[in-house]
Amino acid sequence: MLNAFSFMTDTATLAIFDLQAIQHRKSDTADWWSLPDDELDEMNKGNIAFIGLGNDGFYTINLCDKIEDPDVKINISCPSGEIFIGAGEDTTGGDLEPDDPQYRAGEIIFLPVGNYEISLKKVNNLLSISMIFGKAKINKFENVLRLD
Repeated sequence: MLNAFSFMTDTATLAIFDLQAIQHRKSDTADWWSLPDDELDEMNKGNIAFIGLGNDGFYTINLCDKIEDPDVKINISCPSGEIFIGAGEDTTGGDLEPDDPQYRAGEIIFLPVGNYEISLKKVNNLLSISMIFGKAKINKFENVLRLD
């Protein structure tokens, strides 16, 4: 598994999801997730994590085992083991998904099938992320996740 990689976003959004968990959105509009109600609904079901980063631009992901005092914690389900981590604009939709490395801003990592607790810490344009095997799939957010 990659420990570090970079991506660029034009929507100031990080998306983390299992390709199979969000497959039901493939035929939806490409920007379905820009509607806060849809974004929140899918996050609370544990199908995807969207984190507003505050700014467009280049970000470096550092995958690590544990994060002290994370900015965000969110549960996701991982039914296929193929997890996309990258730009929100590459989220499955508009009959597209981030399956071609030539055209996606981010990476796909492989994890054992199950549920995961994602912790994220943002320091400038460095995003430290840990993904720990967990029991919960759902979340109970009242608002979408935005960092400054």
